[in-house]
Amino acid sequence: MADRALAGRRAVVTGSNSGIGLGVAEALAAAGADVVINSFTDTPEDHALAERLARDHGVAVRYIPADMSKPADCRALVEKAGHCDILVNNAGIQHVAPIPEFPAEKWDAIIAINLSSAFHTTAAALPMMQAAGWGRIVNIASAHGLTASPFKSAYVAAKHGIVGLTKVTALETAAEDITCNAICPGYVLTPIVEKQIPDQMKTHNMSREDVIAKVMLARQPSGQFATVDQIGATTVFLCSDAAAQITGTTISVDGGWTAL
Repeated sequence: MADRALAGRRAVVTGSNSGIGLGVAEALAAAGADVVINSFTDTPEDHALAERLARDHGVAVRYIPADMSKPADCRALVEKAGHCDILVNNAGIQHVAPIPEFPAEKWDAIIAINLSSAFHTTAAALPMMQAAGWGRIVNIASAHGLTASPFKSAYVAAKHGIVGLTKVTALETAAEDITCNAICPGYVLTPIVEKQIPDQMKTHNMSREDVIAKVMLARQPSGQFATVDQIGATTVFLCSDAAAQITGTTISVDGGWTAL
């Protein structure tokens, strides 16, 4: 795919001031797209990040705060962007507990941020895409959108829901030049994951290397983390002309996790 293949397109990426979302925003900007990045905060550092992306990639980048647990904020994010050719639904949170002990408020928050937000942003973006005659929606799901793990009831339910929403969106737009797909990463080495490693070392009384190999990547046959750059590049591919007939499906970036 040629450089700057997405020049002239505008992308909205939710939950994108760090981690996977930031990697996706970087990749889209590098491909020439103007980008709206987002989180629930509104700090000078957030706006400085947008300025840095714009400077590095020669595109227009804005930071728009929005609380993705609130439907009105989700829709307003897309409306404030002014136009949306590419929507990447990435915002998400996690909590781990057995079902009888899972706090109801955590369930509600995870479903709202990880699943319902994608419905609301999609509902706001689709009329813009339909009016323009072109659109790409990429939902960042998870290996847990295709399989399950104990103690992650809300996260697994939300990510399975994202995969279902992806399929419905694709079917409703199949006759138009609009696609909707889900990327299902396994463990990705993000700042959040990095912060979990010392705690896991203490919990399991293991070295860093053993925690990564025997705890975190125990279900990832490659024995390697995916990277934010790989998720970003996969997103750019799904927005490209080469992927125009790929819609309603999932792409696993999980080192073989879901092949087990």
